[in-house]
Amino acid sequence: MLMWKKVLLASAVTGLLAGTAIPIHPNTAYAAHSGCAEAAKMKFPADPAARKEFKHWCKDQWKLYKASHKGQL
Repeated sequence: MLMWKKVLLASAVTGLLAGTAIPIHPNTAYAAHSGCAEAAKMKFPADPAARKEFKHWCKDQWKLYKASHKGQL
């Protein structure tokens, strides 16, 4: 009987952890954010001019992508 209690408790804890790991936000909230600023910081950590240029290029690409996938996002 004690073993079944442990199995049940472990299953409940695993289910709770899995439930919190799954993102619940809708796709529109995720699709509204391009992430270009973070990508620019990672790609050019010490060069602000290159970072700014990359960010603008990335934003332009993001706008094109969003426009072409309008019904899917």
